Parts: sequence; structure tokens; C-alpha cells
Amino acid sequence: MDWLMRMNRALDYIEVNLSGEIELKEVAQQACCSSHQFQRMFSFITNVSLAEYIRRRRLTLAAIELQNSKIKVVDIALKYGYESPVSFARAFQALHGVNPAMAREEGTALKAYPRLSFLISIKGETAMNYRIETKEAFQIFGVEKVFQVNGVDTPANLWKQSHDNGEVERLAANSGDYPDFLNEHYHKVHAVCSYKKTGEDTFPYMLCAFKNEKSKMDGYTSVMIPAHTWAIFSSDLFTWDQFNETIETLYKRFYSEWLPTTGYEQVDGLEFEITGEKDGLNFVELWFAVRKIA
Repeated sequence: MDWLMRMNRALDYIEVNLSGEIELKEVAQQACCSSHQFQRMFSFITNVSLAEYIRRRRLTLAAIELQNSKIKVVDIALKYGYESPVSFARAFQALHGVNPAMAREEGTALKAYPRLSFLISIKGETAMNYRIETKEAFQIFGVEKVFQVNGVDTPANLWKQSHDNGEVERLAANSGDYPDFLNEHYHKVHAVCSYKKTGEDTFPYMLCAFKNEKSKMDGYTSVMIPAHTWAIFSSDLFTWDQFNETIETLYKRFYSEWLPTTGYEQVDGLEFEITGEKDGLNFVELWFAVRKIA
């Protein structure tokens, strides 16, 4: 089953269950991936979070029912997952700009967010710099934290805290030599995500270095990364203030342009963010563990 069919099957499940319970675990299973992986793909492709998409679809259907039926507001609120008419009215007002009662008045302007479908969009105005490499198993070590999907705490906070307390510099000093597949243009500390199972609504993230004979690993979490095929996407050189825009563009193009058209699928969401510096400018590489779709 190809990538587009999986993603659209997940959207079918959401649509069927808008007036009931939507299990994010089941949504992800429809797409044959983890909950964290699906939500990341969804947000990069659509520029809206999965939770926000579901909220908009439910409030769109609620508005249609208000206009075309005499069902009580409280019953419509409960149908679309709101515990009280007050919370429903607040959400409805925020989206549509009017309260539920006004929605029943003729001529009231409302918003409609249609069901999404994933399609292949043929683009080619900008080339994508990537390469496919197969690497044997290797070991990493570093500072690990497990995050809640859609939680308040984020990997960006871990980076900031680790820079502020000197942990990034200490890890770089303890990293030792560069591995065979990196050179002096790369930094010593990188990041890896989804390298082990931690729970349906959580994901692991590590600020990491690559183990070698000169590494000092005492006090760090260590993980063995199995042999994989990697799709590696490289950015152009940029100034550091352009980092967020650059990495988001790489992610978006991987999920929306490359993955649907190449016959590969991502393996369990495993990915590295590898950074470096050259000629006074920065670059980033995203390494996605992939396999050919049978």
C-alpha cells in the first residue's frame, strides 16, 4: 500500500469519527506509523496541527447542523466532543466569529474548512539536494529526554537549557574524533529523534555525539543505531538566524514532495538533525531512516 493511500486512509478514519471518539493511536495505525510520526508529517505538509484540523472540521460540521436542523445547541456540543455548551460556544465564536445561536439566523456568515485529501503535487522549480547512503550500525551517546506529543515542553527547550548550562560544550569536548562518515566541517553535537519506543503519546530526543575510541561516555545515555538506509537531505549555506526557516523547509519538502513519489517509507520516524559550518556559514542535514516499499 503506497504512502498516499495510507495517509488518506487516516483522514478517512478521522472523518468517520468526527462525531465520536478519535484515537490518535488509531489514526497513526491507519497510516502505518507512530502517533508522533504521523502528527509531524501532517503538520509539515498542511501547515496546521492535527488537533487543530480536527477542531476545525468538527466546528464546520456543527455550523452546518445548526443551520439545517432544530437540534439543541447542547446536543450538538456533546456530539462534537465539547463537555458543555459554554466551552462549545467559546470555540465556535473563536472560529466562526459568531455564537451558535446567531448561526441559525439567515444570512449569517460562517467559515467552512473542507476535508483534506493528500495528493501528489508535481513541483520541480527548486532542486532537492539529497543522497541515499547505507550505514552499518553505530553508537551514539548524549543527553536524552522523553517528550509528550503536543506537550508544552519541546526539544527546542532542551537545546536552550543545554547551551545555557554548558552541557552542549561538555558533550562536544567528550565526543572524541569525528566518525568515518563526517569531517571537520560538521559540529560535534547533533540531535536524534524517535530512536526507540517510549509510549504511544511520547517520543525520545537526544542531543548526541557519535561514539569512537576517544569518546568519554560516562554519565551519558548510550544508544545503538542499527544498520539502515538513509535518505540525507542537505541545505544550502545559511546564516544562523535562518536556521528555523531552513530546517522547516527541508522537513516539509521531504514529507510533501520526496516521500510520496520515490517508493520509500520512513522507518519508525527515526531521524537525525546534523549541523555544520563552512566558509563562515552554516548548513544542516536531515537523515531519515528509510526502506523501499514492497
